Amino acid sequence: MRVLTIYAHHNPQSFCHAVLERFTEGLRDAGHENEVVDLHAIHFDPVLHDRDGPGWVDDSVPDDVLAHWRFGTSLLARERNPLRKVLVKRWIGKSDDRELVRRVHALGPPRDVAEQQAKVARADALAFIAPVYFVGFPAILKGWVERVFSLGFAFGMTADAWRGDLVARVPLLRHQKALIMQTTIWDEASYDAGLKAAMKLLVDEYALRFPGIQRVEHEYFHAVHGADDARRAAYLDRAYQLGREF
Repeated sequence: MRVLTIYAHHNPQSFCHAVLERFTEGLRDAGHENEVVDLHAIHFDPVLHDRDGPGWVDDSVPDDVLAHWRFGTSLLARERNPLRKVLVKRWIGKSDDRELVRRVHALGPPRDVAEQQAKVARADALAFIAPVYFVGFPAILKGWVERVFSLGFAFGMTADAWRGDLVARVPLLRHQKALIMQTTIWDEASYDAGLKAAMKLLVDEYALRFPGIQRVEHEYFHAVHGADDARRAAYLDRAYQLGREF
């Protein structure tokens, strides 16, 4: 199986990195192919910019929704640089909003996003390794999801979806599995009391299963800061097994 592992921790000496190493060993021993994307090492930009626009609009937008956007006017208004405003105005020309949507979408995603999407598309399964920050992914990983899992790549939109119907969104990912491994500050009881349920809805379900990933598993390594050597060793053994049995 071709696995893509997205790793998000700024410290190469972290326990998360040890989890990555042991998980990778397990995958290798099981005969899987594994490519690791270290988001901090590649200085991935997690922030949505105007250049990400082509990934968030396409010709599926209904006429009534498009009419509210005033798309051409919005494109021009966001430019604060006088010279760029002139260039954008010239680029818009006499195109109506429908034609502008098509032209913007045709520009395609930024190069860094296109590279990540190609990696995702080649993989049969995904793995994510990161700490839990504020009951979710670290900003760099959340930004990766927001920029890479874009419209037309991770999901499509029907007319009803554009008008707000969540279940009318069309899943486009075809991966067999996603495995999330996260270290935590708080203990297992804290997660069982509600934190785990919140993350299951926001991360497991919305970010991964709704776009079409068939099976999502979430493994927590609880309270690593206070864990003794035996507990840490057990966590690393578990990371290996998760790779070996992937």
